[in-house]
Amino acid sequence: MPIAVDIDVMLAKRKMSVGELADRVGITPANLAVLKNGRAKAVRFTTLAALCEVLECQPGDLLRWEAGDAGNG
Repeated sequence: MPIAVDIDVMLAKRKMSVGELADRVGITPANLAVLKNGRAKAVRFTTLAALCEVLECQPGDLLRWEAGDAGNG
């Protein structure tokens, strides 16, 4: 997938666990894991905003585009 998710990087920088982030954002740890591992097909802007608020970051700190990995399917 051409969109890479760097939630794990921000978690490490903030010294926060997946469980704590899920609690503070208001989503299940399972749904956060799907997003964190790049398996999500979409993310709600409200969820993205909550992630940014809790992690004190910008959307670009969590999501980035990787050229040449567009896939064929």
